[in-house]
Order: sequence, then structure tokens, then C-alpha cells
Amino acid sequence: MASRVLLVHPSPLIFSEIFLRLEPLGVECVASALEAAGYDVRLIDLQVLTAADVRATLKSWRPDAVGFSVNYLANVPEVIDLAREVKATLPQARVFVGGHSASFVALEMLAHADGAIDCVIRGEGEGASPKVLEAFASGASVQGIPGVVTPGDLGAPPLLLPNPEKHMPARHLTSKRRKYFIGELDPCASIEFTRGCPWDCNFCSAWTFYGRSYRKFDAAAAGEDLASIREPNVFIVDDVAFIRPEHGMAIADEVERRGIQKRYYLETRADVLVRNREVFERWTRLGLRYMFVGVEAIDEDGLKRFRKRVVMSENDHALQIARELGIVVAINIIADPDWDEQRFEIVRQWALEVPEIVNMTISTPYPGTEIWLTDARRFTSRDYRLFDVQHAVLPTRMPLRKFYGEFVKTQDVLNKKHLGWQAVYDVFGITMRLLARGQTNFLKMLWKFNDVYSVDRLMRDHEGVVKYPIGLPAVAHRQAGVRPSADELYIHHPTAIAATA
Repeated sequence: MASRVLLVHPSPLIFSEIFLRLEPLGVECVASALEAAGYDVRLIDLQVLTAADVRATLKSWRPDAVGFSVNYLANVPEVIDLAREVKATLPQARVFVGGHSASFVALEMLAHADGAIDCVIRGEGEGASPKVLEAFASGASVQGIPGVVTPGDLGAPPLLLPNPEKHMPARHLTSKRRKYFIGELDPCASIEFTRGCPWDCNFCSAWTFYGRSYRKFDAAAAGEDLASIREPNVFIVDDVAFIRPEHGMAIADEVERRGIQKRYYLETRADVLVRNREVFERWTRLGLRYMFVGVEAIDEDGLKRFRKRVVMSENDHALQIARELGIVVAINIIADPDWDEQRFEIVRQWALEVPEIVNMTISTPYPGTEIWLTDARRFTSRDYRLFDVQHAVLPTRMPLRKFYGEFVKTQDVLNKKHLGWQAVYDVFGITMRLLARGQTNFLKMLWKFNDVYSVDRLMRDHEGVVKYPIGLPAVAHRQAGVRPSADELYIHHPTAIAATA
């Protein structure tokens, strides 16, 4: 048996340098499955550690296998380079990769790695990872294991886990847990109560990853996992929280029964909040303080373009409910590369008029999204590292530097609304309490904006040498109204039969 397995989560992206740093929940769940199968597992999170720690572990511990998590496209080059280092240091070690984004570009990553990566696991990794390690140890082929991709062979389709709560995160393997935070929830752990999303927004790949499935964790298991968390704050990472009100209520019952006292941050949709107000109201009594609502656009045309399947009145109603419940809401607006100065100014004025925290991202076609199939051939860059929703990879109406000028200006306006000196004044008590506990993530966040968001930095990022260009889709759907087939979109096909983990 390949007894020693090193799992590595890659470095943070640009927005993680300021607003949040979340524990690597996915790789912790894979680690849990591997530990249950008898493997000796170590985990290095490069959000809080460094590549030097990986190199030192390779030399001192000499793992038999190394697994990398790739949830974000921008981390693909980093992981390929690290995989090459693993093979150079330990030629006999086997290297495997998994994660959300890796699932959509599996064959491409294997081709770029040129032998440095032995296989990529598509879809949920808890079920396939132990089988892959067993094959590595016995010398058997990994081909045929559901979800496993080898060079030139997409392999058998992945299978959904029938009980995703079976392998709870191996949080004991992550070091420097006090480094994980989101806003003033510092420190902050993460947890999931559900997996999947039944909606089909054209800019999102959550629904294509899970085949529009939506699975609820057993409420008792969710309560047990929550009770095991030591941190006072918890981020519920579900793509859309509390779609099923009875499930949210069942977990609330567990929280009350166990006497769990935490503060919570979650993500949901406006229409879900409107429809299930009583669930969110109950959770405010349990500690729900912050909520992210994906508004995405401030007019009906934008909502239709993104296929949000809500109207502005629902968004407005949801925000009013959150205000009545005393929940601090963060919303996201997607900037279109086709925007001009006037459009940015309209959004800035709107953002200043609403009390909510407003974030902004740039429309980015990701593999697994429908806009990937319609817009990918218009790319102005094929550098994976720019696919982080903070860079423009499609043609901009304005010159790129001017577009970034408007983007940074807008971000600066939003920053000054909620961060900076005013924020220190508004949250002075919070800041002092955090400092008294030795927590500095939130305070550091307040002053890092100008170092991270600058036109010069964004422009320099476009000048980097592209070692591994992102591929283009084999089929482009240019005709309006022509939707891709399920086979072109899904990782977990809706008709797939669940696996037995």
C-alpha cells in the first residue's frame, strides 16, 4: 500500500489577498476518505504555507503519492509546475490531481504536464481517490475507475456519492487554522450542508459540475460536524443555502439540541430568501450575521442575459427582508468587458445608494459554463492565471488600461464605502476584540486594497510568459438560442447512477 500521501492545496487568488481566506474543505474531505482507507495523510495548504514547505516535506517525508487540488483555473500553471518538481525530487512518486476546475480541463492538464501528472480525477474525489491509490500501490492500471482520466483517455464517467456526508473534513490536518477568515469573521471555519445547484445560470459551472443535482447532507451528520468545529465563526459554503426549508429547519434543530453557538456567513439566491424567509429568520437567532446574494446585475436586461431566473423586484424584496432580519448582505455585480465609462459610473452610483456591501467581478467564460462555448474563441489571452474574474480575458470596448482604470476606480469606491478609516471607526470594537485574541487577518485586510488593486499590477499580469495556454472548446455555439448538449456540459451527468463510496 502507498502508505504516505501528501495532499496540496494551491496558492490564493488575488481577491483572497484581501477579503477572505477559506479552509480547503474539498481536499480535507478527500483526506478524510484516504485516512479511512488506511493511508497516512499530510496536507499542505499554500494559502497559509509556502512551496518551500512542499519541497521540505518531499525530501524529509518522501510520500509515495502526491495529490493536488485545483478548484480555480488560475492555479493550473502552479500545480503543473509543482507536479514537475515532485517527479524531479521523487521519480517513483505517483501524482494525481482533482478538484472543480481540474475536472473540466483534465485532458488538457495531462498534456501540459507531459508525464508529471499520472491521472486526473473528475468529479467528487472522495470515492475515486482511495481506488486510485490502491491501483498505484498494486501496480494496476487506474483506467476504468469511474472519473479517472489518463493521458489521451477521458475514461469512465464519474459517479456521484450517495452519501456525501460520509467523509467529514479532516480538519486536524490543516495547520495555521487561525489564518482562515472571511471579513470580520476571524478566524472562520467552513462547512457544507448540501452539494449542487438546480439552477442553470450561463456564467456558472456549479450546476454543470453536479449535473443540476442537489443533495442534502443528513441533518444529524451536519450537526455533528458543526459541533466539532472549534472556530467561533463558520462559513456555510453551499452554492445556494436553504433551498429546501425543511432541511434548513432540521439542521437548526440539531444546532439547538447540541447547544452550538457560532456566527455564520452563507450564500443564497434572492428568490430562495423571499420564499423561505422563516428559515433565514430562525438562523439569525442561531447566529447568522452575513449573507452573500448573487444579484449579478442591476437591471432586467442583465438578469436575463445571465439567465438568473429572477426579476429586479425579487432582488429588491430579498434585500429588504435581509435588512429587516438584521443580516449584513454582500452582493456581487458582474462587469461586462463591453462596459464604457458611463456604465461604470451608473453602477458606482447605484452601489453607493444601497446599504449592502457591493463586490464586483469581471465576466469570465470558464470551462463548464455556457458562455465558455459561446465566447471562448474571442479570448484576448489564453493565460490560465488571468482566469480569476479579476482580469479581462475578452475584448474590452475601452482600451484595456482604461477599462482597468474604471474597474479599479469602482473597486476603490466600494472599498472606501466599507473599508478604510471609516470601517475602523465603525468596527472599532470588533477590531479591538480580534486583536485581543491575536487575530489580525481582518485588520490587515483593511489596508491592503491599494497594494492589490492597481491598474499597473493588472496590466503587468497580462505580460507574463504563457507556459501553458488554455485550450479552446472543440465546438462553439454561436447561434442565439442554441444550447449545448448535456454531454458537452456536465461532469456528473444527470442520468449517472450514484456510486457506493
